[in-house]
Amino acid sequence: MDYKNHENEIHVGMAAWEVTQAPALLISLGLGSCVAITLYDQYAKIGGLAHIMLPDIETARNKSNRAKFANTAIPDMLKRMEDLGAKRKLIKAKIMGGAHMFGFTKLYMVFDVGKRNIEKVTEVLEELHIKIIAEDIGGTYGRSIFFDLDTGQIRVRSVDHGEKFL
Repeated sequence: MDYKNHENEIHVGMAAWEVTQAPALLISLGLGSCVAITLYDQYAKIGGLAHIMLPDIETARNKSNRAKFANTAIPDMLKRMEDLGAKRKLIKAKIMGGAHMFGFTKLYMVFDVGKRNIEKVTEVLEELHIKIIAEDIGGTYGRSIFFDLDTGQIRVRSVDHGEKFL
């Protein structure tokens, strides 16, 4: 797969999600404490990518963007996939991101958004009976991801840690 010149590239920005069918390449750049969640039905070749910023809409003052939160973005994305023909029992998840980006002061550890995002994403996927089959989470570095809907493969790229495939 040529990740540089895919004819159907879809960029998923922060606090957004996209769902589509192969052939497509879903891309999310610059994940720090945010978490990217991919959902994929390998038989229908329908996939989704969410780039969430925060764990829970219930604690937010501004609730206008449901894609910003793990507990609303994931169910919304799953519903869209099912509307396109994906079967829930066949959908698998991969999660990336959730880094500790701003140092390790005591104050930061209390507000560790990356860790809280990972915990909430895992909880929501478990509640929805979606199995996590791969992850690249935590650490102190950012990531960019490239999700190929033809194969279900994800390339994770980071500046200091090279590339890996999930």
